[in-house]
Amino acid sequence: MLNRLARFFVHLMQKYLPAPFLFAIILTLIVFVLGIVATDSGPGDMVIYWGDGFWNLLEFAMQMALVLVTGHVMANSRPIKRILNYGASIPNNPTQAIVMVSFISAVACWINWGFGLVVGALFAKEMAKVVRGLDYRLVIASAYSGFLVWHAGFSASVPLAVATEGHDFEELVGVISTSETIFSIENLIISAAVIVMLPLLNKAMMPKKEEVVEIDASLLEDEVSATDEENELETVADRIENSKAISLIIGIMGLAYIGYYFLIEEGTLGLNIVNFIFLFVGILLHGTPKQYLKALPEAAKAASGIIIQFPFYAGIMGMMTASGLAAVISQGLVNMSTETTFPIFSFLSAGIVNFFVPSGGGQWAVQAPIMLPASLEMGVDVAKTCMAVAWGDAWTNMIQPFWALPALGIAGLGARDIMGYCLMALLFSGVIIIFGLLIF
Repeated sequence: MLNRLARFFVHLMQKYLPAPFLFAIILTLIVFVLGIVATDSGPGDMVIYWGDGFWNLLEFAMQMALVLVTGHVMANSRPIKRILNYGASIPNNPTQAIVMVSFISAVACWINWGFGLVVGALFAKEMAKVVRGLDYRLVIASAYSGFLVWHAGFSASVPLAVATEGHDFEELVGVISTSETIFSIENLIISAAVIVMLPLLNKAMMPKKEEVVEIDASLLEDEVSATDEENELETVADRIENSKAISLIIGIMGLAYIGYYFLIEEGTLGLNIVNFIFLFVGILLHGTPKQYLKALPEAAKAASGIIIQFPFYAGIMGMMTASGLAAVISQGLVNMSTETTFPIFSFLSAGIVNFFVPSGGGQWAVQAPIMLPASLEMGVDVAKTCMAVAWGDAWTNMIQPFWALPALGIAGLGARDIMGYCLMALLFSGVIIIFGLLIF
């Protein structure tokens, strides 16, 4: 039954889902119209909000592009390839491969979302090279489905924000410890249930043997491999480019800072430090500057979608926030809720807003001024409200191509290739999350 349902959604998405770039443009037009209809903003106002917000994600876009590029290049080094090859050799059949990719990706995303996105996609891609009969679309979708749990884990932006002294809403709710949010028994149980559900669901969606879309392993090899033999050294410039000493020195400097950041500064995993780790570990693993640079072009090519699409999403966020449309949506759902159903409507409103404002921090800035006072007024535990919003933010990522771009860039697929499977993950995880929010 699940197999047939998944096949229906896959065909549906392949037929009607536009390319991610067009998807972003369509969302732009939808928000533009909704802002005029549901708020006091006129067409001119919406255009201004759109243009003013258009470049607000430049830093984040660069961070995401580097997550993809540095992770991809690091994975193309000999040592990491050996590790990936070893991991990919463990499954004996496609079923085991799907289960393994799903589980590892979910755990990695729970630890850190940027790390999990890259590791999951790279591992799935390597698995497709060696496991015969493995559906390439499903294994990449399985890797991305692990992203469902990121906002309940170590890198969750909402619970980490309210746990920080001096946060924007401290006077209203105080500082909320992560022991009440991320590490609460309720959140841990929901997280565990989703992590266990994903491998089982993805396994159940495996297509019939005659319907498997398998990829030729040779197509997954990079055009310029970092394992090529070094050219014969002819000039001083050649010798510098192939100098292992240079890579070693700069790599050790990078490792020294990483040690300082975690041991002395007691820093946490964020996008900047993840990129820093990927970059300098990759330099060390490739051995020479020239070998590192050889692996860059293919990785950079995969980042093209991020570069052009993120400004459009920034423009959408600008319209959603400046016009008050995000607040209208959130307030409307809050008004429908009771003390019992408030966490559910918080979850659903976060899922809807996330579709148009795909940024955990940006979304929280919009929804917190509505959700937190309403939570206090209804007598609902504020920590539970925070986690309901966090889960809602992560939930609709399954049908929002924004966050899938790094994984798709690494895999060389389009959004329509995986979104049918991801829609199934959205439906089943939604049941688990809503049930968990209700019983707790």
